[in-house]
Amino acid sequence: MIDLLGAAPIVAAGFAVPQFLPQIRKLLTTRDTAGVSPSWAALTSVNNAAWLAYFIMSRYWTALIPSTSATLLAGTLAVLLLRRRRPGPRPTALIAAWAITLAAAGAAAGRPGLGALLTAAFLLQVMPSLWTAYRTPQPTGISAGTWLLILGELTCWLTFGLHTADPRLITLGTSGIIVSTLMLARIHRTARDPLPANSWQPLAHHKRAQASRDA
Repeated sequence: MIDLLGAAPIVAAGFAVPQFLPQIRKLLTTRDTAGVSPSWAALTSVNNAAWLAYFIMSRYWTALIPSTSATLLAGTLAVLLLRRRRPGPRPTALIAAWAITLAAAGAAAGRPGLGALLTAAFLLQVMPSLWTAYRTPQPTGISAGTWLLILGELTCWLTFGLHTADPRLITLGTSGIIVSTLMLARIHRTARDPLPANSWQPLAHHKRAQASRDA
């Protein structure tokens, strides 16, 4: 008998493999980075590399496909964004410190140590994205397609986490659904209430520049 719930990582792979392609395509086509955080892309790549190690230790072999794809494509997106807008020294240092912390936890404590950090990893990963999206007056650079795919993938991980009683995957899935919904709501509001093309708002421009530097 086919274990449908156990196959959730395969479905997740269908959402995850192309996940960052809509955002990469939009960036290459429009060159619009408004509302898109380089820190988010970099942390996504780092965290998915850690999930890759966690899945190997856990013998969740089918989960290797989405985590590998997310690591590579999020890393590509991070490089493209950093060519256009570099974050300040503080975000860069924090990302490097987090990557070292994950590697040290995996080496010293194995799966339990790495898993303990990964429980909070997603929230750390998406905070720059939420911060930038909601601080930017018109976050027109964000791709709805990418966040719809993220929503689909993390819904699958929540299902699989409940099926395997894995609290880390349950936390990942629940957090992902909440954050994806918030991001899609922000995108919808931007599309519904665009600023006039000839509007001049120095304060808004200042806030967008500040949010870009912070994230």
